[in-house]
Amino acid sequence: MLPVFDPNDYEAGLKLLEDLTNNACQIQQKVLEEILTTNLHTEYLKSFLDGDSGKENFKNKVPVVNYEDIKPCIERIANGEPSSIISAKPITELLTSSGTSGGQPKLMPSTAEELERKTFFYNILVPVMNKYVDGLDQGKAMYLLFIKPEISTPSGLMARPVLTSYYKSNNFRNRAFNRYNVYTSPDETILCSDSKQSMYCQLLCGLAQREEVAESAVLSILSKPNSELADLIEDECSGKSWEGIIKKLWPRTKYIEVIVTGSMAQYIPTLEFYSGGLPLVSTMYGSSECYLGINFKPLCNPSDVSYTLLPNMAYFEFLPVDNNHEEAVHNVQCNGVRVPDQNGKEKAEVVDLVDVKLGHYYELIVTTFTGLYRYRVGDILMVTGFCNNAPQFRFVHRRNVVLSIDTDKTNEEDLLKAVTRAKALLEPLGFLLTEYTSFADTDSIPGHYVLFWELKMRGTNDLPELDPIIMERCCSVVEESLDSVYRRCRKKDKSIGPLEIRVVTHGTFDALMDFCVSQGSSVNQYKTPRCIKSEEALEILDSRVVGRFSSNKTPFWEPFRIET
Repeated sequence: MLPVFDPNDYEAGLKLLEDLTNNACQIQQKVLEEILTTNLHTEYLKSFLDGDSGKENFKNKVPVVNYEDIKPCIERIANGEPSSIISAKPITELLTSSGTSGGQPKLMPSTAEELERKTFFYNILVPVMNKYVDGLDQGKAMYLLFIKPEISTPSGLMARPVLTSYYKSNNFRNRAFNRYNVYTSPDETILCSDSKQSMYCQLLCGLAQREEVAESAVLSILSKPNSELADLIEDECSGKSWEGIIKKLWPRTKYIEVIVTGSMAQYIPTLEFYSGGLPLVSTMYGSSECYLGINFKPLCNPSDVSYTLLPNMAYFEFLPVDNNHEEAVHNVQCNGVRVPDQNGKEKAEVVDLVDVKLGHYYELIVTTFTGLYRYRVGDILMVTGFCNNAPQFRFVHRRNVVLSIDTDKTNEEDLLKAVTRAKALLEPLGFLLTEYTSFADTDSIPGHYVLFWELKMRGTNDLPELDPIIMERCCSVVEESLDSVYRRCRKKDKSIGPLEIRVVTHGTFDALMDFCVSQGSSVNQYKTPRCIKSEEALEILDSRVVGRFSSNKTPFWEPFRIET
């Protein structure tokens, strides 16, 4: 299913994308057929399909699943059992997702062939950029690429983030020359495990090559002092403002490639300030499960970014979501029988890639070449249009996530558990936590979690006198109780700042309810939102703050272990 093309052949790449989008339906059928034929005799599929690899049998008998449903299979492989539990081809590594299960990253299976598919995906991105930006073959691209911690599972398989997997692979290190995509960063700097040193070296290499193409090794790039360049950089950086500093330091820059969807949208104003009007380009949509889609209009405004799913990357299905696009309905079929919900109404049925409807919201389901079958990715997408016969989607949000600063994804249940542990410090003192909510504060860099707590003394509505030491300890307990990804971002990556608790006066959450009702919420069905995004609601909360406390230490973190 992987077409061969020369990434230096711009026209061939565009022709290939045209073929993929025109023949989306046929390609999806071939993808499903190949996956099922190859993996029909795996332990997982054999338990559902009885040797029948037909599409209808697959749709009727293979269930739509969450991670918890398949976690035992993946853990068995991590502990040394054969790949044939879920995949006919050897699983060569496990990719750690930013989502978590039991406080630890989810593990996604991957194969050697999947690295070839990722290489194809990266190569096919280039013709799209060439279509809109001239001169990409006349200089270098300054990417800031990093690896993250990894572990060895009991079976000897490595478990690591998807980008770390790719950057460490032979596919990346021995990649064919592409004149449209030459990096300023030598591989040695990308593969440095110390993120600070890696950042420093990559920035230094990028500055040294601001107007020229140089050899790809650190010593050759930095072998001679350049006092003129040093003076220029010092002069530019000594100004009153760094507005537009990127164009000043790299005058030939054509665009900035970043992620601008989901929680990363918070950084758009900051990027616009430093970029001096350069286009902010989000080229691709991918996940630990598989790579998914390409932005065919890369110079569009960040708020208009949509991705066209490439039909040869996986088999895609879509679960319609309700009008609030907060919760996805479950699969309507179980062993071929349509199942009504608790109110007697039939639930919406999953649909194929080419059958989604414009303007509708869906949760993405993937069946991959690597051993995931009808797996709910957890991304909520909206259909924004079509490229030939392939639909285009805007990423809306992650299912059930209430707080996110970086790659962390904290859901309501995990937040409740963390708050419950922390408030236990106050209860012996006679304090009661009557209500709480939260928001992700990104006004400062790095951003941080903020919790609003309404406290009172037991038996009264009086606000207790707050001991800063105890409140700071509450902040730390919340952080210690959050999952491994959050704690890694706080301790190692330092991409999240100390968690903050803001104590508010009695009656604050009544005022919040009054506001929400005035905006259309039903008073009978109202419940306190556990995450606040409305500026007006935040103003109500902040105007009643009587105490602010922050965690005074970073939470414990170490690379996760897989239990045997």
